[in-house]
Amino acid sequence: MVERSVKHATIVVERTYEATPERVFAAWSSVEALLRWNAMDEGWYMAYDQFDFRVGGGEICRFGRTGGETYINTSTYQDIVPNRRIISSGTMKRETTSISSGVVTVELTPEGKGCHLVLTEQAAFLDDEDKPEYRQAGWSSMLDNLGKVLKNETASA
Repeated sequence: MVERSVKHATIVVERTYEATPERVFAAWSSVEALLRWNAMDEGWYMAYDQFDFRVGGGEICRFGRTGGETYINTSTYQDIVPNRRIISSGTMKRETTSISSGVVTVELTPEGKGCHLVLTEQAAFLDDEDKPEYRQAGWSSMLDNLGKVLKNETASA
């Protein structure tokens, strides 16, 4: 029998990019843009079954290691302020098992000619199926990928 438990945690990941808040915001606002940076690293896949970037809209995203278990993230956008803020709430499952539920806030602040991004996730991790340190590592990897994509776009412009 599974031991039932809940672990609450707040995860904060910050990055500063040499790209305007408008460019960073655009990287979150379409499936095409997200797919350029959203997979954690080589060997991971990501697919969007639904994507509706507006308040009240949401996304359903499947991802995981190629050949491994599938994770499903289902989110609803609660607040969107163009070029400044995105807030979503959602749940994550591994296959059919709920592993977490929470709120993600992405804040964008102009900094010089670039942008400072603060991502905060406040989550409840369920039954020891997921851990805050895994989520921290995942967000860190994805935001590093975002930085690489933004840098490559600048170099080729």
